[in-house]
Amino acid sequence: MSDIDAPLKYAEPAADRSEREGSIGMLVLLALGLAIAAISLAMVSRQVAEPFVFVILGGLAVIGVFCLFAGAAGILRFGERRARADLTRAFADNLSDGIMIADANGTVIYANQAYADMTGAGAGNPVTNVERAFAGDPQLTEPIFRLMRAAKQGRYWSEDIVLGTDPAAGPEATALPRTLQVGVRQFAAPARARKRGALTVWQLKDMTAAARDGEHAFEKLQMVVDYLDAAPAGFLSANQQGRIEYMNATLAQWLDLELSDAAAASFELTDFMPEKAASRITGSAKKSDPRDIQCFDVDFKRRDGSQLQVQIVHRLMTAPDGESLLAHMLVLERASQEQGEDQEDAAALRFARFFDSAPVAIATVDGDCDIVSTNAAFTRMFGDADSKESSAKIESLIEAEARQPLRDAIAATASGEVAVESLDAAFGNDGERRCRFFISPIKHADSSEVAILYAIDTTEQRALEIQFAQSQKMQAVGQLAGGIAHDFNNVLTAIIGFSELLLANHRPSDPAFQDIMNIRQNANRAAGLVRQLLAFSRQQTLQPEVLSMGDVLSDLTILLGRLLGEKIDLNVINGRDLWTVKADLHQFEQVVINLAVNARDAMPEGGKLTIQTANVSQEESAELGYQVMQPGEYVLCEVSDTGTGIPPDVMEKIFEPFFSTKEVGKGTGLGLSTVYGIIKQTGGFIFPESEPGKGSVFRIYLPRHAAAQDAEEASAVEGEGQDKQQDLTGTGTVLLVEDEEAVRNFASRALASRGYQVLEAGTGAEALEVMKAHGGAVDLVVSDVVMPEMDGPTLARELRQGDPDLKIVFISGYAEDAFKKNLDDDEQFVMLPKPFSLKQLVATVKDTLGA
Repeated sequence: MSDIDAPLKYAEPAADRSEREGSIGMLVLLALGLAIAAISLAMVSRQVAEPFVFVILGGLAVIGVFCLFAGAAGILRFGERRARADLTRAFADNLSDGIMIADANGTVIYANQAYADMTGAGAGNPVTNVERAFAGDPQLTEPIFRLMRAAKQGRYWSEDIVLGTDPAAGPEATALPRTLQVGVRQFAAPARARKRGALTVWQLKDMTAAARDGEHAFEKLQMVVDYLDAAPAGFLSANQQGRIEYMNATLAQWLDLELSDAAAASFELTDFMPEKAASRITGSAKKSDPRDIQCFDVDFKRRDGSQLQVQIVHRLMTAPDGESLLAHMLVLERASQEQGEDQEDAAALRFARFFDSAPVAIATVDGDCDIVSTNAAFTRMFGDADSKESSAKIESLIEAEARQPLRDAIAATASGEVAVESLDAAFGNDGERRCRFFISPIKHADSSEVAILYAIDTTEQRALEIQFAQSQKMQAVGQLAGGIAHDFNNVLTAIIGFSELLLANHRPSDPAFQDIMNIRQNANRAAGLVRQLLAFSRQQTLQPEVLSMGDVLSDLTILLGRLLGEKIDLNVINGRDLWTVKADLHQFEQVVINLAVNARDAMPEGGKLTIQTANVSQEESAELGYQVMQPGEYVLCEVSDTGTGIPPDVMEKIFEPFFSTKEVGKGTGLGLSTVYGIIKQTGGFIFPESEPGKGSVFRIYLPRHAAAQDAEEASAVEGEGQDKQQDLTGTGTVLLVEDEEAVRNFASRALASRGYQVLEAGTGAEALEVMKAHGGAVDLVVSDVVMPEMDGPTLARELRQGDPDLKIVFISGYAEDAFKKNLDDDEQFVMLPKPFSLKQLVATVKDTLGA
């Protein structure tokens, strides 16, 4: 029989006062009942007792037969509970951990031999509870108290206690401390032992060996740490984010740091080395192969700012979490190494330092375009390249279209061609970034390297070139549009003015009245087209006012609903407590209408147009990441649709003048360029985003208008409204200077009809002569800005020399900013944009004279 089949030897329990199974009372009652029944039947006659005897015997027979069959079928089991209890007790008796069960009064009900050994019971000492067993040691009072309190509260608790000696060591052994882990848990007593109350089980586990192993391991770890701290080289560990996890005492001393400061502070690699060197280490931590060892020279920065020339040898290791990587670095001081090096080695060292510290990305390649070595700048620019992965292809780092030209250029350089042109290419993993390669040959018979590649990131330079070209194009077209618009404004001013003069002399019942009205209405429509041209060229004359963007959009809702039609769902969401902005009301409405119409054309089958407003704080604007927009407080107007979207190649040209994706005859190509011009001239910014098939978003940011300025301008507007008079007649002498004869004739007749004395001049020089002939007695000068011989600002300076308080009104089809730079900073004037009506002219003259 094998050992595994041998019967289990039970250990004798140190104490077992648990109640036995079964019930003798029930057995006594059963026997007493049977005795009473037998005596009763013996006292009656045979005829009377015989039926009862048969009934009793039959019942007992039936019960016996039933028990036999139930036992055979397994329904009844005899003695199994006792066997099960014996097995449980045998298991507890043979445990290596001490087990003790006590009742609510602390009386020991059961304790195995391990518990007796751990508490020192036996040899005449009875088994006691934990409190009495360790009562002799005052240091154990508090942990035993905490355990007993937890037991009374029904909680599980454990404590580690240290005894003075190890009883198991024997009297001849040296006294050794013994560590026990004492745990306590309370549970309800079985039904038959309810009188004992709640039972408490105590478990004692000998942790002496584990404590000794842990102490021994700590001593070994301390020896390793002492060795690293005393080593003549520096040790450094950093994670993938560049945070230093460990630094030995030698390196801390080199960097003029206290070891305690180095351990407590959260230092980064960039605190001691250049960013490009740190990025080389953290960049290599992203590789999948941790067996690679890299070596390079770098200058460390001490606490006092001085430099420490070191050589770093680092390797990647898996971190304790099993997922991230740690870069373990050996730091060697170069000063001690250079003492034993010859001149050639020192030169090689200086070259290696220059190579790694160069701000230009440098890599060497062999004839198969495999990367042989790279510097830190190259690793930072091309994150997928590794200086030691010879199988990495330089071609894999750039776009597919430039790979063959680069291979040809490397081959031409290796063959000895001198004039190899530079090559522009886009990054392979980011098509928006671009770089320029310069190639030079390497001529070493003992080296596989054939060429050196110098790479410069030209992303920002290319973006600036595109912006500059776009700016030149916009400026040229804008100048053309502005010049055309100025001439149109002169013509339209005359048409509108003479139309109003004719209307003043015709009654509505006159047959010609309606024709004159049509002429004026079409002239006003033409003026709107001219304003669009000026808005595109950012030369229109704005009339800014304090606006609430929410109110403007609310007023536009009905008009937008008619423009969009029934297929498009319009949703306007205004933010709460919107700040005010200062902009031209009509021009801003034109911006929203143009964007809405474009969105409608992008949703031919219907969709949803959402216009949303919100305040943007200075912190939020700084987080947006728009380089052209300075952080500040803005009001956002976002126009988004669910249309077809804008392809990336079209997105680059949407603000160009006369660019349109619509069919010929269905678009002027000035819609978005006009929007761009208005927003820019208002001082705001517009940023489009789109994805084909998912719609487009245009975000407009207008600067917030200060609340104090809002109150001042509101009170000024209110005062002007109260003082405004309906009577536009007046008196005084007005000098009218205008090179366009038609405009001059209309303006002269309009002012003369309202009671003013008008002096006319066709040029600035002629105006000075008229002024001199009239003796300088002029109340107001109304002058065009752009005139031959002498422009309006120059004329104003000449006239102000004789009369510093002379009032001047400038009329022009250009924006006010276009000529304001030619005036003095303290120059006071009134601006009247062309084209203007008769009423606007006389009202401006009267208000200026009244002011």
